[in-house]
Amino acid sequence: MPDTDLHITILRCAIGLEELNTPAAVLDHLHKTLFQELQLSALAAARFPLKWGDWRTVEKGKSVFIHRSVPRGWWDEYAVMARRDPDPGLIMARMSLAPFTWTESRQMLEPLGVDRWSNELALKHGMRDGFTCPVGSRWVVAFWSRRVLTGVLTEQMRAMIFMAASFAVIRLEQVTDPDPHRVGAVPQLTPRELSALRLLSIGKRTAEIAAHLGLGEETVRSHLKKAQRKLGVTDRTHAVADALRQRLIP
Repeated sequence: MPDTDLHITILRCAIGLEELNTPAAVLDHLHKTLFQELQLSALAAARFPLKWGDWRTVEKGKSVFIHRSVPRGWWDEYAVMARRDPDPGLIMARMSLAPFTWTESRQMLEPLGVDRWSNELALKHGMRDGFTCPVGSRWVVAFWSRRVLTGVLTEQMRAMIFMAASFAVIRLEQVTDPDPHRVGAVPQLTPRELSALRLLSIGKRTAEIAAHLGLGEETVRSHLKKAQRKLGVTDRTHAVADALRQRLIP
């Protein structure tokens, strides 16, 4: 359909969302709009856990909402696999500001071995491609398709789908209970701990960090140890990775 017509359809979709009172209704509204116009099916909407990989806080019906169009059995298999090995596409969504297709994700990440599990699982259930929309660093809304989306979605279409996903998240925030795992749970790192992690993230050694901050090497080690403890990790590499994921350091 012409992009201008899609724009009007998406705006009508956004207005219609205001009358919906459940996550299932919100996803169904998105699905009906985009499937009719683009043959794109709603997959799910989910809040990112505050701490990456903390599946204790991921609960179907509370923090993740699966649309009824999703092939039977996919979510059960996905949840089991994701607890064991993180989905690279979801990691990319956590770090991204712009939406992307699953094909683009595979091309960018070039997953090997076990990292291909989410792609293989999708294909097993007839989902050849999808479109993932990270929204506000807190939510992700995903769609799936039985066809490859390369060359199908124009830039204008992608922007309109992303707009619809963003409106849906606004409504989801209103109709779902607050996430208790997010209240007061952000690690409170001190400015010096954050500075040490930031310098560590760009390859500085302990002695270089100490010289840069005007501190002793033992003091730097102490700051890094405290940062690890607050982040709930066991080594420096994991501390830097976790701080980046939580956007505590640039």
